[in-house]
Amino acid sequence: MEWISLQNPWWSDENWEEKDKHLRDWKNQKVKWIPKWVKQISLEPFSLNFIYGIRQLGKTTGIKLLIREILKKKNPFAVFFFDFELVSSVKEFRKIIENYLEIKKREKVDTSFLFLDEVSSVKEWWKIIKFLVDRGVFENDVVTVLGSSTLNIIKAPERFPGRKGKGKEIEVLPLSFPEFVEINGYNLRKVLYREDLIKELWEKYKKTGGFPKSINQHKDANESFISAMLSEARKHDKSTEIFEGIIEVILRKIPSALSYHSIAKDIEISHKTVREYIEFFEDSLIAKRIYWKNKYSIKRKEKKIFFRDPFIYHSFSFWTGTKFLESALFEGIVQEHLLRKFGEIYYFKNSYEIDCIARDLKIEVKAGKPHRKYPKGVRILEEEEIPKFLIEISK
Repeated sequence: MEWISLQNPWWSDENWEEKDKHLRDWKNQKVKWIPKWVKQISLEPFSLNFIYGIRQLGKTTGIKLLIREILKKKNPFAVFFFDFELVSSVKEFRKIIENYLEIKKREKVDTSFLFLDEVSSVKEWWKIIKFLVDRGVFENDVVTVLGSSTLNIIKAPERFPGRKGKGKEIEVLPLSFPEFVEINGYNLRKVLYREDLIKELWEKYKKTGGFPKSINQHKDANESFISAMLSEARKHDKSTEIFEGIIEVILRKIPSALSYHSIAKDIEISHKTVREYIEFFEDSLIAKRIYWKNKYSIKRKEKKIFFRDPFIYHSFSFWTGTKFLESALFEGIVQEHLLRKFGEIYYFKNSYEIDCIARDLKIEVKAGKPHRKYPKGVRILEEEEIPKFLIEISK
Protein backbone atom coordinates (compact mmCIF):
# COMPACT_ATOMS: atom_id res chain seq x y z
CA MET A 1 0.00 0.00 0.00
CA GLU A 2 2.87 2.37 0.80
CA TRP A 3 4.36 1.74 -2.68
CA ILE A 4 1.05 2.76 -4.23
CA SER A 5 0.83 6.01 -2.24
CA LEU A 6 4.44 6.91 -3.07
CA GLN A 7 3.76 6.60 -6.78
CA ASN A 8 0.53 8.60 -6.61
CA PRO A 9 1.57 11.69 -4.59
CA TRP A 10 -1.31 13.79 -6.02
CA TRP A 11 -3.66 11.86 -3.70
CA SER A 12 -2.23 13.74 -0.73
CA ASP A 13 -0.09 16.60 -2.09
CA GLU A 14 -1.38 19.41 -4.30
CA ASN A 15 2.21 20.47 -5.03
CA TRP A 16 3.33 17.04 -6.21
CA GLU A 17 4.60 18.41 -9.55
CA GLU A 18 7.40 20.34 -7.86
CA LYS A 19 8.72 17.15 -6.25
CA ASP A 20 8.23 14.73 -9.14
CA LYS A 21 11.64 13.78 -10.56
CA HIS A 22 10.42 13.27 -14.13
CA LEU A 23 8.67 16.65 -14.30
CA ARG A 24 11.56 18.45 -12.57
CA ASP A 25 14.04 17.00 -15.05
CA TRP A 26 11.76 17.93 -17.93
CA LYS A 27 11.40 21.52 -16.73
CA ASN A 28 15.18 21.86 -16.36
CA GLN A 29 15.93 20.73 -19.90
CA LYS A 30 17.17 23.40 -22.29
CA VAL A 31 15.21 21.83 -25.16
CA LYS A 32 11.88 20.44 -24.01
CA TRP A 33 8.67 19.49 -25.71
CA ILE A 34 5.41 17.70 -25.06
CA PRO A 35 5.58 14.52 -27.16
CA LYS A 36 3.02 14.28 -29.95
CA TRP A 37 2.17 10.69 -29.00
CA VAL A 38 0.73 11.88 -25.68
CA LYS A 39 -2.11 13.57 -27.55
CA GLN A 40 -2.89 10.32 -29.41
CA ILE A 41 -3.84 8.48 -26.23
CA SER A 42 -7.57 7.85 -26.01
CA LEU A 43 -9.04 9.25 -22.77
CA GLU A 44 -12.61 8.25 -23.52
CA PRO A 45 -14.02 5.24 -21.61
CA PHE A 46 -13.75 2.42 -22.28
CA SER A 47 -10.22 2.51 -23.67
CA LEU A 48 -7.34 0.10 -23.37
CA ASN A 49 -4.24 1.85 -24.76
CA PHE A 50 -0.90 0.21 -25.51
CA ILE A 51 2.23 2.36 -25.62
CA TYR A 52 5.64 0.92 -26.36
CA GLY A 53 9.02 2.25 -27.36
CA ILE A 54 12.75 2.14 -26.68
CA ARG A 55 13.83 3.13 -23.19
CA GLN A 56 15.26 6.62 -22.67
CA LEU A 57 12.62 8.20 -24.92
CA GLY A 58 10.70 9.81 -22.06
CA LYS A 59 7.57 7.66 -22.04
CA THR A 60 7.12 8.02 -18.27
CA THR A 61 7.73 11.77 -18.48
CA GLY A 62 5.09 12.04 -21.21
CA ILE A 63 2.59 10.22 -19.02
CA LYS A 64 3.37 12.49 -16.05
CA LEU A 65 2.70 15.52 -18.28
CA LEU A 66 -0.64 13.95 -19.26
CA ILE A 67 -1.50 13.20 -15.63
CA ARG A 68 -0.83 16.83 -14.79
CA GLU A 69 -3.45 17.87 -17.36
CA ILE A 70 -6.02 15.28 -16.28
CA LEU A 71 -5.75 16.38 -12.65
CA LYS A 72 -6.80 19.91 -13.59
CA LYS A 73 -10.30 18.52 -14.16
CA LYS A 74 -10.54 15.27 -12.20
CA ASN A 75 -10.64 13.97 -8.65
CA PRO A 76 -7.02 13.12 -7.66
CA PHE A 77 -8.06 9.55 -6.83
CA ALA A 78 -9.31 9.11 -10.39
CA VAL A 79 -5.70 8.87 -11.57
CA PHE A 80 -3.61 5.81 -10.78
CA PHE A 81 0.03 5.39 -11.83
CA PHE A 82 2.34 2.50 -11.02
CA ASP A 83 5.81 1.58 -12.27
CA PHE A 84 6.09 -2.23 -12.25
CA GLU A 85 9.85 -2.27 -12.89
CA LEU A 86 10.57 -4.03 -9.58
CA VAL A 87 7.47 -6.23 -9.55
CA SER A 88 8.33 -9.74 -10.65
CA SER A 89 5.23 -11.86 -9.99
CA VAL A 90 1.80 -11.76 -11.56
CA LYS A 91 0.35 -12.33 -8.07
CA GLU A 92 1.86 -9.08 -6.82
CA PHE A 93 0.71 -7.33 -10.00
CA ARG A 94 -2.87 -8.46 -9.33
CA LYS A 95 -2.71 -7.35 -5.70
CA ILE A 96 -1.61 -3.83 -6.66
CA ILE A 97 -4.45 -3.47 -9.19
CA GLU A 98 -6.98 -4.80 -6.66
CA ASN A 99 -5.74 -2.34 -4.03
CA TYR A 100 -6.36 0.56 -6.35
CA LEU A 101 -9.82 -0.72 -7.29
CA GLU A 102 -10.68 -0.72 -3.58
CA ILE A 103 -9.44 2.88 -3.25
CA LYS A 104 -11.46 3.86 -6.32
CA LYS A 105 -14.60 2.38 -4.77
CA ARG A 106 -13.96 4.00 -1.38
CA GLU A 107 -13.40 7.43 -2.95
CA LYS A 108 -16.51 7.03 -5.15
CA VAL A 109 -14.64 7.51 -8.42
CA ASP A 110 -16.84 6.92 -11.47
CA THR A 111 -14.21 7.10 -14.20
CA SER A 112 -10.57 6.35 -13.49
CA PHE A 113 -7.38 6.63 -15.54
CA LEU A 114 -4.93 3.83 -14.87
CA PHE A 115 -1.33 4.11 -16.16
CA LEU A 116 0.55 0.83 -15.81
CA ASP A 117 4.23 1.49 -16.55
CA GLU A 118 6.92 -1.09 -17.42
CA VAL A 119 4.46 -3.98 -17.33
CA SER A 120 6.86 -5.99 -19.48
CA SER A 121 8.77 -6.68 -16.26
CA VAL A 122 5.90 -8.95 -15.15
CA LYS A 123 5.39 -12.19 -17.04
CA GLU A 124 1.77 -12.90 -17.97
CA TRP A 125 0.59 -9.52 -16.61
CA TRP A 126 -1.91 -9.46 -19.47
CA LYS A 127 -3.93 -12.33 -17.97
CA ILE A 128 -5.02 -10.11 -15.06
CA ILE A 129 -6.00 -7.18 -17.27
CA LYS A 130 -7.81 -9.45 -19.72
CA PHE A 131 -9.76 -11.09 -16.88
CA LEU A 132 -10.82 -7.69 -15.47
CA VAL A 133 -11.77 -6.36 -18.91
CA ASP A 134 -13.88 -9.45 -19.59
CA ARG A 135 -15.67 -9.01 -16.25
CA GLY A 136 -16.53 -5.38 -17.11
CA VAL A 137 -14.48 -3.99 -14.20
CA PHE A 138 -13.00 -1.25 -16.43
CA GLU A 139 -16.11 -0.47 -18.51
CA ASN A 140 -16.11 3.19 -17.36
CA ASP A 141 -12.34 3.56 -17.22
CA VAL A 142 -9.27 4.26 -19.34
CA VAL A 143 -6.38 1.81 -18.94
CA THR A 144 -3.02 2.68 -20.50
CA VAL A 145 -0.32 0.03 -20.56
CA LEU A 146 3.28 1.10 -21.14
CA GLY A 147 6.39 -0.93 -21.71
CA SER A 148 9.78 -1.06 -23.25
CA SER A 149 9.84 -2.14 -26.84
CA THR A 150 10.18 -5.85 -26.28
CA LEU A 151 8.04 -8.86 -27.07
CA ASN A 152 6.16 -8.88 -23.78
CA ILE A 153 4.48 -5.57 -24.66
CA ILE A 154 4.62 -5.42 -28.49
CA LYS A 155 2.72 -8.70 -28.83
CA ALA A 156 0.29 -7.86 -26.02
CA PRO A 157 -2.43 -6.21 -28.17
CA GLU A 158 -2.80 -9.50 -30.03
CA ARG A 159 -4.04 -11.00 -26.75
CA PHE A 160 -6.94 -8.51 -26.56
CA PRO A 161 -8.96 -8.99 -29.76
CA GLY A 162 -12.13 -6.91 -29.57
CA ARG A 163 -11.25 -5.79 -26.04
CA LYS A 164 -9.50 -2.45 -26.57
CA GLY A 165 -12.67 -0.38 -26.84
CA LYS A 166 -11.68 3.08 -28.07
CA GLY A 167 -8.06 2.43 -27.10
CA LYS A 168 -5.04 3.11 -29.31
CA GLU A 169 -1.83 1.24 -29.99
CA ILE A 170 1.01 3.77 -30.03
CA GLU A 171 4.61 3.18 -31.04
CA VAL A 172 7.01 5.71 -29.49
CA LEU A 173 10.07 6.35 -31.66
CA PRO A 174 12.96 8.82 -31.46
CA LEU A 175 12.25 12.19 -33.06
CA SER A 176 12.51 12.30 -36.84
CA PHE A 177 14.55 15.09 -38.40
CA PRO A 178 11.43 17.21 -39.15
CA GLU A 179 10.29 16.77 -35.52
CA PHE A 180 13.81 17.72 -34.37
CA VAL A 181 13.53 20.94 -36.41
CA GLU A 182 10.16 21.75 -34.84
CA ILE A 183 11.17 21.15 -31.20
CA ASN A 184 14.04 23.58 -31.78
CA GLY A 185 11.44 26.21 -32.56
CA TYR A 186 11.50 26.37 -36.36
CA ASN A 187 8.76 26.20 -38.98
CA LEU A 188 9.37 23.37 -41.45
CA ARG A 189 8.21 25.31 -44.51
CA LYS A 190 10.32 28.37 -43.68
CA VAL A 191 13.46 26.43 -42.76
CA LEU A 192 13.59 25.00 -46.30
CA TYR A 193 14.63 28.47 -47.49
CA ARG A 194 17.41 28.85 -44.94
CA GLU A 195 20.43 26.93 -46.23
CA ASP A 196 22.61 27.95 -43.29
CA LEU A 197 20.00 27.01 -40.68
CA ILE A 198 19.01 23.66 -42.18
CA LYS A 199 22.70 22.73 -42.42
CA GLU A 200 23.25 23.66 -38.76
CA LEU A 201 20.22 21.61 -37.63
CA TRP A 202 21.31 18.66 -39.78
CA GLU A 203 24.81 18.69 -38.26
CA LYS A 204 23.25 18.53 -34.78
CA TYR A 205 20.75 15.82 -35.67
CA LYS A 206 23.46 13.58 -37.15
CA LYS A 207 25.08 13.51 -33.71
CA THR A 208 22.18 13.64 -31.25
CA GLY A 209 19.37 11.90 -33.13
CA GLY A 210 15.96 12.11 -31.50
CA PHE A 211 16.57 11.08 -27.86
CA PRO A 212 15.86 13.68 -25.15
CA LYS A 213 19.11 13.07 -23.24
CA SER A 214 21.33 13.30 -26.31
CA ILE A 215 19.51 16.38 -27.62
CA ASN A 216 20.09 18.06 -24.25
CA GLN A 217 23.73 16.90 -24.17
CA HIS A 218 23.52 14.92 -20.94
CA LYS A 219 26.93 13.53 -20.08
CA ASP A 220 25.51 10.09 -19.31
CA ALA A 221 23.35 9.80 -22.45
CA ASN A 222 25.41 7.00 -24.03
CA GLU A 223 25.85 5.05 -20.80
CA SER A 224 22.15 5.33 -19.92
CA PHE A 225 21.06 4.02 -23.30
CA ILE A 226 23.50 1.09 -23.30
CA SER A 227 22.61 0.20 -19.71
CA ALA A 228 18.90 0.22 -20.56
CA MET A 229 19.39 -1.99 -23.61
CA LEU A 230 21.53 -4.50 -21.72
CA SER A 231 18.87 -4.63 -19.01
CA GLU A 232 16.27 -5.51 -21.66
CA ALA A 233 18.59 -8.14 -23.10
CA ARG A 234 19.01 -9.84 -19.70
CA LYS A 235 15.24 -9.84 -19.15
CA HIS A 236 14.88 -11.84 -22.32
CA ASP A 237 17.68 -14.27 -21.50
CA LYS A 238 20.10 -12.78 -24.02
CA SER A 239 23.87 -12.88 -23.51
CA THR A 240 25.34 -9.38 -23.28
CA GLU A 241 28.57 -10.70 -24.81
CA ILE A 242 26.78 -12.06 -27.88
CA PHE A 243 24.68 -8.87 -28.03
CA GLU A 244 27.86 -6.77 -28.14
CA GLY A 245 29.58 -9.09 -30.63
CA ILE A 246 26.73 -8.93 -33.14
CA ILE A 247 26.43 -5.15 -32.80
CA GLU A 248 30.17 -4.81 -33.41
CA VAL A 249 30.02 -6.88 -36.62
CA ILE A 250 26.98 -4.96 -37.91
CA LEU A 251 28.67 -1.60 -37.29
CA ARG A 252 31.80 -2.74 -39.06
CA LYS A 253 30.03 -4.09 -42.15
CA ILE A 254 27.09 -1.78 -42.82
CA PRO A 255 25.82 -0.42 -45.15
CA SER A 256 26.69 -3.61 -47.06
CA ALA A 257 24.07 -6.36 -47.24
CA LEU A 258 24.61 -9.10 -44.65
CA SER A 259 23.62 -12.70 -44.09
CA TYR A 260 23.20 -14.43 -40.73
CA HIS A 261 25.97 -16.82 -41.75
CA SER A 262 28.48 -14.01 -42.42
CA ILE A 263 27.84 -12.46 -39.00
CA ALA A 264 27.93 -15.85 -37.26
CA LYS A 265 31.27 -16.72 -38.85
CA ASP A 266 32.90 -13.55 -37.49
CA ILE A 267 32.00 -14.27 -33.87
CA GLU A 268 31.89 -18.07 -34.03
CA ILE A 269 28.28 -18.67 -33.10
CA SER A 270 25.45 -20.35 -35.00
CA HIS A 271 23.51 -18.46 -37.67
CA LYS A 272 20.33 -19.43 -35.79
CA THR A 273 21.57 -17.52 -32.72
CA VAL A 274 22.41 -14.50 -34.90
CA ARG A 275 18.89 -14.55 -36.31
CA GLU A 276 17.35 -14.70 -32.81
CA TYR A 277 19.36 -11.69 -31.66
CA ILE A 278 18.63 -9.61 -34.73
CA GLU A 279 14.93 -10.40 -34.31
CA PHE A 280 15.29 -9.21 -30.71
CA PHE A 281 16.92 -5.96 -31.96
CA GLU A 282 14.03 -5.49 -34.36
CA ASP A 283 11.37 -6.24 -31.73
CA SER A 284 13.17 -3.75 -29.50
CA LEU A 285 12.85 -1.11 -32.25
CA ILE A 286 16.59 -0.38 -32.26
CA ALA A 287 17.27 -1.94 -35.68
CA LYS A 288 15.46 -2.95 -38.83
CA ARG A 289 16.05 -5.48 -41.58
CA ILE A 290 15.18 -4.69 -45.18
CA TYR A 291 15.18 -7.24 -48.00
CA TRP A 292 16.21 -7.36 -51.66
CA LYS A 293 13.35 -6.81 -54.08
CA ASN A 294 12.80 -6.54 -57.82
CA LYS A 295 9.61 -6.43 -59.89
CA TYR A 296 8.96 -10.12 -59.41
CA SER A 297 10.21 -11.33 -56.04
CA ILE A 298 11.66 -10.65 -52.61
CA LYS A 299 14.82 -12.42 -51.39
CA ARG A 300 15.48 -12.72 -47.68
CA LYS A 301 18.91 -14.38 -47.57
CA GLU A 302 20.88 -11.15 -47.96
CA LYS A 303 19.44 -8.25 -46.03
CA LYS A 304 20.44 -4.74 -45.09
CA ILE A 305 20.37 -3.86 -41.41
CA PHE A 306 20.18 -0.30 -40.12
CA PHE A 307 19.79 1.30 -36.70
CA ARG A 308 16.71 3.42 -36.22
CA ASP A 309 18.25 6.66 -34.97
CA PRO A 310 21.64 8.42 -35.31
CA PHE A 311 22.12 8.34 -31.55
CA ILE A 312 21.92 4.53 -31.59
CA TYR A 313 24.81 4.39 -34.09
CA HIS A 314 26.93 6.68 -31.92
CA SER A 315 26.06 4.92 -28.64
CA PHE A 316 26.85 1.47 -30.00
CA SER A 317 30.07 2.79 -31.53
CA PHE A 318 31.02 4.31 -28.16
CA TRP A 319 30.21 1.02 -26.39
CA THR A 320 31.98 -1.40 -28.73
CA GLY A 321 34.83 0.87 -29.80
CA THR A 322 33.86 0.23 -33.42
CA LYS A 323 33.74 2.94 -36.07
CA PHE A 324 31.07 2.95 -38.75
CA LEU A 325 31.03 4.49 -42.20
CA GLU A 326 29.39 7.88 -42.52
CA SER A 327 27.58 6.52 -45.58
CA ALA A 328 25.91 3.92 -43.31
CA LEU A 329 24.58 6.69 -41.05
CA PHE A 330 23.17 8.70 -43.96
CA GLU A 331 21.62 5.64 -45.56
CA GLY A 332 20.10 4.53 -42.23
CA ILE A 333 18.55 7.94 -41.59
CA VAL A 334 16.89 7.98 -45.03
CA GLN A 335 15.74 4.36 -44.67
CA GLU A 336 14.16 5.10 -41.28
CA HIS A 337 12.27 8.14 -42.54
CA LEU A 338 10.98 6.25 -45.57
CA LEU A 339 9.95 3.35 -43.33
CA ARG A 340 7.91 5.70 -41.13
CA LYS A 341 6.31 7.29 -44.17
CA PHE A 342 5.48 4.17 -46.21
CA GLY A 343 5.45 1.31 -43.69
CA GLU A 344 7.79 -0.95 -45.68
CA ILE A 345 10.98 -0.50 -47.69
CA TYR A 346 13.37 -2.68 -49.70
CA TYR A 347 16.69 -2.45 -51.52
CA PHE A 348 18.01 -3.72 -54.85
CA LYS A 349 21.43 -4.76 -56.12
CA ASN A 350 22.93 -6.34 -59.22
CA SER A 351 25.35 -4.33 -61.40
CA TYR A 352 24.21 -1.25 -59.49
CA GLU A 353 22.58 -0.71 -56.11
CA ILE A 354 19.44 1.11 -54.96
CA ASP A 355 19.55 1.68 -51.20
CA CYS A 356 15.85 2.35 -50.65
CA ILE A 357 12.78 1.31 -52.58
CA ALA A 358 9.52 2.60 -51.11
CA ARG A 359 6.50 2.31 -53.38
CA ASP A 360 7.38 4.40 -56.46
CA LEU A 361 10.44 5.99 -54.86
CA LYS A 362 13.91 4.68 -55.66
CA ILE A 363 16.64 6.35 -53.63
CA GLU A 364 20.40 5.94 -53.69
CA VAL A 365 22.19 7.70 -50.81
CA LYS A 366 25.74 8.88 -51.42
CA ALA A 367 28.21 10.30 -48.89
CA GLY A 368 30.25 11.54 -51.88
CA LYS A 369 29.73 12.05 -55.58
CA PRO A 370 28.23 9.04 -57.43
CA HIS A 371 30.76 7.17 -59.57
CA ARG A 372 28.33 5.49 -61.95
CA LYS A 373 25.14 6.19 -63.83
CA TYR A 374 21.84 4.89 -62.49
CA PRO A 375 18.67 3.90 -64.31
CA LYS A 376 16.01 6.47 -65.01
CA GLY A 377 13.79 7.12 -61.98
CA VAL A 378 16.51 6.58 -59.35
CA ARG A 379 17.04 9.68 -57.24
CA ILE A 380 20.60 10.21 -56.01
CA LEU A 381 20.81 11.94 -52.64
CA GLU A 382 24.07 13.57 -51.65
CA GLU A 383 24.46 14.65 -48.03
CA GLU A 384 23.48 18.29 -48.54
CA GLU A 385 20.19 17.17 -50.14
CA ILE A 386 19.18 14.73 -47.38
CA PRO A 387 17.72 17.18 -44.77
CA LYS A 388 15.46 18.87 -47.34
CA PHE A 389 14.35 15.48 -48.64
CA LEU A 390 13.43 14.34 -45.11
CA ILE A 391 11.29 17.45 -44.60
CA GLU A 392 9.65 17.09 -48.00
CA ILE A 393 8.53 13.49 -47.45
CA SER A 394 7.11 14.33 -44.01
CA LYS A 395 4.35 16.44 -45.54
